[in-house]
Amino acid sequence: MGPAGEGVIRVAATIPAYQAAPSVGDVVRRTRAAIADVLVVDDGSSDETAEEARKAGAEVHVLPRNAGKGVALHTAFGILLSRGFDAVVTLDADGQHLPEEIPRLLEAHEGADLVLGTRAHLFAHMSAVRRASNSLSSCAISALAGRRLPDIQTGFRLYTRRLLDQTGFPEHRFDAESAVVVRAARRGLVIRLVPIRLGFADGRLTSHYRPVVDSLRIARAVVRARLESPR
Repeated sequence: MGPAGEGVIRVAATIPAYQAAPSVGDVVRRTRAAIADVLVVDDGSSDETAEEARKAGAEVHVLPRNAGKGVALHTAFGILLSRGFDAVVTLDADGQHLPEEIPRLLEAHEGADLVLGTRAHLFAHMSAVRRASNSLSSCAISALAGRRLPDIQTGFRLYTRRLLDQTGFPEHRFDAESAVVVRAARRGLVIRLVPIRLGFADGRLTSHYRPVVDSLRIARAVVRARLESPR
């Protein structure tokens, strides 16, 4: 693929899913209305996540055990890029990310390497703990990235082949999404921000994020990404 935005690009969507049987089918059906090719990576769920995703029309790849969101996304990127897709839209399986907002990411991709669907304008509608966590982590990671990015942890994104070729996606869990932003900024890749609507503002009840463990893991990953030599 040449520089982002040249010619027509092939785009697929991937939905990393863990214990998401009640919601993943609806997310798949609505995503397929925007993007025909939808790959769900079931991250070792013990419920009916894979079955519900298949019934809704998605291709499903099942990991043998719970390995983490970063591994699920890395797996999806490997599969989809090997098939010639130029970009991949990512969204969560719990319904917080609205598939109807996908066109906003697609419209913003031209000339960009990474598009982030940002929620900063909705932080006021989140719980105090969630709001503080998102705001403080985004400020700290922005400082390491060298660019003000108000919502680092959003999982609603468009990744281009060019970005993934240059940054890789080595981390295994939630730290992967933060570290890749730092790598992209450090390499001078174009990051575009698009405010999005949400199905619900505060995702504490459906998130598998562990505040202490995962926050420490993210801190290590973004510092490591900041210290890497840009290639």
